[in-house]
Amino acid sequence: MQAQLNRPRSERGQSLTEMALSMTILLILLGGVVDLGRAFFTYMALRDSVQEGALYGSINPTLTQEIKNHVLNSSDRIQDLITNNDITVELIGAACTGNSIRVRAVYANFPVTMPLMGTILGRQTVSISASVIDTILSPACP
Repeated sequence: MQAQLNRPRSERGQSLTEMALSMTILLILLGGVVDLGRAFFTYMALRDSVQEGALYGSINPTLTQEIKNHVLNSSDRIQDLITNNDITVELIGAACTGNSIRVRAVYANFPVTMPLMGTILGRQTVSISASVIDTILSPACP
């Protein structure tokens, strides 16, 4: 009690002010980490779905719509994020053994929940894309 009475008037509330400033910075960092975690989780789900489509495409490279369906149906989360138009299937070379198939999906409107991050990025959404190249296993080349 005696120490508080001897403290100069200009130092009262200093600790509270320092804590308020520090807590603001820590909460902004925490929000950024949460957004980064959400973006990483979404990317992993998107990449896994595209990998599923590429795997199907390595067996049936000419069935473009079926490859897209495999991407969309591989996860319930992906069905809510992308549509058929967000998926591209590209053959690299002829559709036969030894050549490649590329499957790509883009989630163009991943929401950034931290308002300050949106100001820094210039928009409140970011684009997340995943692409997988797989080797075609069948049919055999003529």
